[in-house]
Amino acid sequence: MEKTVSEAIAYRRSTRVYKDESIDTEKVKQCLHNASLAPTSSNLQLWEFYHITSKDILKKLAKACFNQNAAKTAQQLVVVVTRKDLWRNRAQANINFLNKAFDKPDLEPRLVKRKKQATDYYNKLIPTIYSDFLGILGFIKYWTFQIVGLFRPIYRQTRQSDMRIVAHKSAGLAAQNFMISMAAIGYDTCPMEGSDTLRVKQILNLPRGAEINMIIGCGIRDENGIYGPRFRVPFEEVYFER
Repeated sequence: MEKTVSEAIAYRRSTRVYKDESIDTEKVKQCLHNASLAPTSSNLQLWEFYHITSKDILKKLAKACFNQNAAKTAQQLVVVVTRKDLWRNRAQANINFLNKAFDKPDLEPRLVKRKKQATDYYNKLIPTIYSDFLGILGFIKYWTFQIVGLFRPIYRQTRQSDMRIVAHKSAGLAAQNFMISMAAIGYDTCPMEGSDTLRVKQILNLPRGAEINMIIGCGIRDENGIYGPRFRVPFEEVYFER
């Protein structure tokens, strides 16, 4: 029986050792579909998910992950990749969707306005935020926005480094969707940052603009797969009501 959201969150632990027991590829794929439904900045979905089932590639990736147990014993791996370089394509995909969704002969005035606001967002604002040249435009935009921000609230994250962070935050949300979905069906995962990301990109033949967000080991937990009891800083130390 599939777990509730709260049950899945409580069940999920970073599993470092997996049983030598296969898991259903289609079920993992469905969990990755759930990952693609995660919230994402400006709905740009600047992510890709590489679902690794090939024994040969698994072995190569485990080596690139320093042969840590979470990779070496995983039955499958998922590599979460950010693609900030695809912002133009994804913005255009949103525009195409909006044009199709609002393609009605007698569109209400409020919907006409909404369509224009949304398409202007992708045609004007997104290029303003994401366009750059050798970091120079980002630097100019950053200081321009800081000055304007002295007089009114304004978006301040305009440099290449800022947009990289935005893309990785969205990818992290997708990865969490995936891991909770896996936990819900009794599968285990371990998100790993410890890897030679250049070698990972070479193994997967990724383009220059792609960046590795995390690699997630997948399988069924061994009895020694959880290294210790769960520790969390007391909730009172991280929760603030204003």
